[in-house]
Amino acid sequence: MPLLNQTPGAHDEVGAKIVGAGGASGTGSGPGPEVMAASTLGGDKVLSTEGDDIGKIKDIMLDVRSGRIAYAVLSSGGFLGIGDKLLAIPWHALTLDTARQCFRVAMSSESIRNAPGFDKDHWPSMADETWATSIHQFYGREPYWNRNSDPVAIRERNDLGVEPIAPGSSDAPEAGGVKL
Repeated sequence: MPLLNQTPGAHDEVGAKIVGAGGASGTGSGPGPEVMAASTLGGDKVLSTEGDDIGKIKDIMLDVRSGRIAYAVLSSGGFLGIGDKLLAIPWHALTLDTARQCFRVAMSSESIRNAPGFDKDHWPSMADETWATSIHQFYGREPYWNRNSDPVAIRERNDLGVEPIAPGSSDAPEAGGVKL
């Protein structure tokens, strides 16, 4: 049975892509890389298309109402946290590279240097749709709130070969002998 993040076609992707040796489901014990604690991603480096280290993940921003990851906040430049430029990168603009243990963004280092950013004392209103739309446009991504990321809708799509399970159904899957 396919996992939610393994939908076919780029138009169906709703989160960060996963590549590398550890990207396949069931390759090890414990969480990851499909499900990970946000705190484990803090400090991960981000590479440009040229392979340059362009910064580190500082925060992961959640859209609390929808339950989706909206952005990764990248800390770029500066020294020891002084003079850092912060960038909000749409989550689905990132690729988790498990082999290199980093994230990649499909943009040049020069483009990232010219990306709209902010400083640690003057964060934008990330809930402002005008601001958010401009950020998504800069990264060439459709705004996350326009994307089909409703897990129920994805599960119900017949092209995945997954049939919906009615709430409270006795046909619910089991995990380790425990009814889910």
